[in-house]
Amino acid sequence: MTEDELNTPGDRTSGDRTSDTGEELRTHEVRTALLELLAEVGTVTATEAASRLGYSSGLCSFHLRQLARHGYIEEAPHSGGRARPWRLKRSAPASEGPAQEQFGDLARGLEDESWQRWLTQRDQAPSPWRHDEAFSAVAYLTPEEMSRVADAIRRTLAPYQDREHRPLARPDGARPVALISRLFPLLPHTADDDVDQD
Repeated sequence: MTEDELNTPGDRTSGDRTSDTGEELRTHEVRTALLELLAEVGTVTATEAASRLGYSSGLCSFHLRQLARHGYIEEAPHSGGRARPWRLKRSAPASEGPAQEQFGDLARGLEDESWQRWLTQRDQAPSPWRHDEAFSAVAYLTPEEMSRVADAIRRTLAPYQDREHRPLARPDGARPVALISRLFPLLPHTADDDVDQD
């Protein structure tokens, strides 16, 4: 059995939705981390990604290939050898925006997809898990205050971050939970907005 086979999701015949949901969240996490890394460093091989992110090279290789299959990344030019570097896909139309914007769109799409799946299937979760803590708020902040709020959220989550890589650190009953925070300024409505709604 190859390392890819050991580290990639297999066919599930047991109907265990809890396992499926956990795998979906892990898939989202790994692919998001790979895209962030590519946006940061430009090109990366599966081995380099594994070293930087703490996953196995087989898992990184699998998800890099999946991202390429779906058109988000592509092989970077290289001088032969076994190393296979990847980069964010170069888009011809400038209107598609920089790679960081494209990554943001993908991440938001994955988040929205996970949220919609939760909404339609939450009745299949064990009863203590059939609620969520979704909320939104509007606060009047300066740019500096907005950054401080984001930093406070990151600091609040920091004590739980190592549980992904240290299963023994997880308390009984712990499950993967999607944590999504979007802080952005609300833009004023314009006359054009009213025309678009007609």
